[in-house]
Amino acid sequence: MNEQKPNVLYISYDGMTDPLGQSQVLPYLSGLSEHFKFHLISFEKPDRFTQDQKTIEEICLKSNIEWHPLIYTKRPPVLSTVYDIIKMFKLAKKLDRQLDFKIIHCRSYISAFAGLSFKQKRNKKFIFDMRGFWADERVDGGIWNLNNPVFKIIYNYFKKKEKLFLEHADAVISLTENGKKEMLTWNIPHLESDKITVIPCCVNLDLFRNENISFPEKEQLKNKLGIHPSDFVLGYVGSVGTWYMLPEMLDFYKALVKQKPNARLLFVTGDSPDSILQKATEKGIDMNRVIIDKCLHKDVPLYVSLFDLSVFFIKPAYSKKASSPTKQGELMAMGIPVVCNSGVGDTDVIVYKYHSGIVIDTLTEAGYEHALNSDVVFDQPGIIQGAEEYFSLEQGVGRYLKIYTEIA
Repeated sequence: MNEQKPNVLYISYDGMTDPLGQSQVLPYLSGLSEHFKFHLISFEKPDRFTQDQKTIEEICLKSNIEWHPLIYTKRPPVLSTVYDIIKMFKLAKKLDRQLDFKIIHCRSYISAFAGLSFKQKRNKKFIFDMRGFWADERVDGGIWNLNNPVFKIIYNYFKKKEKLFLEHADAVISLTENGKKEMLTWNIPHLESDKITVIPCCVNLDLFRNENISFPEKEQLKNKLGIHPSDFVLGYVGSVGTWYMLPEMLDFYKALVKQKPNARLLFVTGDSPDSILQKATEKGIDMNRVIIDKCLHKDVPLYVSLFDLSVFFIKPAYSKKASSPTKQGELMAMGIPVVCNSGVGDTDVIVYKYHSGIVIDTLTEAGYEHALNSDVVFDQPGIIQGAEEYFSLEQGVGRYLKIYTEIA
């Protein structure tokens, strides 16, 4: 008879039908499911749940993951989150009575409410997978205005909870070394270096692989998008909202055109094209040189394979010390050099270590021209090797497995 796998409850306030759920939750759980039996609670947006429920069910069935989706409540602000937390506690308690979980793995802060409670009241092992400085991100992103007394109270409440999560967790996951270093300056009881494991946003290297893409596929997509063989493609992939500095990226493209008149700007994003086109028009960019398209996550590698160079500029706020842009590993896995700014997680350190792009310290016309004139030679095999060393999903799963086996 096979030995029964330990039961683990994994709670995510992000949905599995969200892109992040499919790229940053399910691949890890699928890799770990050989050793542990997962029960997954997630909060799904109604429209995405209707559209992609069957896809997620198939993925979970394949890896023997029991999925317990709940519907995400959007309104009213604050009270909707409280309502979701109540639903989360009710389901988690019900499942624990049936299954007696050994570990409660909580992705980000909202789900950590359950993890802390189960740790203190039921003596469960609690993993705080923090995914960045959530409360500070809400402030830096302009979602919580601290001049508003209500948001000031909410912010202070979550910062107190953050300390408790970090103090009582059996293991803490940080996306970056920069974030880990910052947390160790907070002087939180029982929070030592050994307790914090750094696991960046890893990449499925089986999906993001040039060998998977045929020449006819690329040519067909180029024809669809109107990209000519002589065009130099500057690419951007992902959302352009909140953190990403669209005006500055458009300015960089304008500087690039001075050197490469054949440069095209390709956005691969699910966001509305209107805001991008409006900003590009304001910048005096030729609309015929801008391409905007969207695709499923599985098709992102094909689109990225058209890039000659990629750009992403992120607001270098305090909270971004703990951020790991998913796109960096995906671009590196395809051998695409990146142009990025400093002050965001470990992004610049990784670029320098693997010679995988250009870091711009000052986002000005002079800074862009200096970067474009720098004598940098990109080595595609070296960039891909860097992705394999730093961002491989297999390595991420291995680090999680080490944590699980140590605390189980």
